[in-house]
Amino acid sequence: MSGIRYRSVFISDTHLGLRSARTEYLHDFLRHVDCETLYLVGDIVDGWKLRKGWYWPEINNRIIRLIMAKVQRGTRVIYVPGNHDEALRDYLDIELAGVEIRSETVFEAADGRNYLVLHGDEFDCVVMNNKWLAHLGSWAYDVLLWINRWFNFARRKLGFGYWSLSAHLKRQVKEAVKYIGNFEEAVVKAARQRGMHGVICGHIHHAVVTEFDGITYANCGDWVESCTALTEDAEGNLSLIDWARDSALLLDNGKERVNAHSNTDGRLVSSG
Repeated sequence: MSGIRYRSVFISDTHLGLRSARTEYLHDFLRHVDCETLYLVGDIVDGWKLRKGWYWPEINNRIIRLIMAKVQRGTRVIYVPGNHDEALRDYLDIELAGVEIRSETVFEAADGRNYLVLHGDEFDCVVMNNKWLAHLGSWAYDVLLWINRWFNFARRKLGFGYWSLSAHLKRQVKEAVKYIGNFEEAVVKAARQRGMHGVICGHIHHAVVTEFDGITYANCGDWVESCTALTEDAEGNLSLIDWARDSALLLDNGKERVNAHSNTDGRLVSSG
C-alpha cells in the first residue's frame, strides 16, 4: 500500500530490538511512503540492546520485509551504519540482498546540491573515546524511555495521542541543549571542509532542518522519542515528517492529488 511519493527518504535511529522503539508507527510509515532512494542513516538495528537480551517482535520482521519489498520494486536502498549497528561496518562497500552498505555517502539533490550523509557518531567524543561512559549513558536513557512508555500508556487511556516526554526533557536540560549545539557545529564544519552544500545525519535523536552560514544541517530524528523522517521532493526541497502527528493529513492530501490526476473512469492519468 502506498499513499505518498518522494524522490528520497532518510530515516535513522529506528533501534529495532529496543522495547521503546515506535515500531508500529515505522511500519505504517513504510507501508504508505514510496521513494526512488531510501537512506537508512544508522542505528536501524540496536545491536547494543540485542547483545544484552534478545527482543525481536514479529513487527520487526514485517518492517524488514517492507524494506526488502521496496528493493525488489526498484527502490535504491543505502545503509550507512551507526554505532548501535556497527557490526555492519565490517561489510562496507558491498551489497547485502540489494542493500548498499556505505560508511558514508554523498547525496545529490534534484536541485544539484550535494549533501554529506553519515550517521554522526564519529563526532561524538563520548562514544569514540569513552565507550564505557556511552554505555552508562545508554542505561540512563533506557530508564527515561521506560518512563516515557508508561507515560504514553496513561495518555492513551485518557484519550490523548503520543507525546514524547523524553524529547521534551532533553530540550529543557541545559547540558543536553549545549551538547546538541556542539554536535551540529562539528558536523557542519566537516561538511564545509568537504565542499558540500549540506549534511544529513542522525545519532542525537533531534530532528531539524536548519542553516549554518550557508550550510544546510538536516537531522532525520528517530523512531524512539519521536517518529520523524527527512524527505526530498521532486524539486530538491528537504522537509521533516512527524509521522505520529502528520500522517493522517499527509495521506488525505495524497489521495486528493491522486484524485486530481484521475479521469472519470478512475484510472490514473500521468501529469507529465
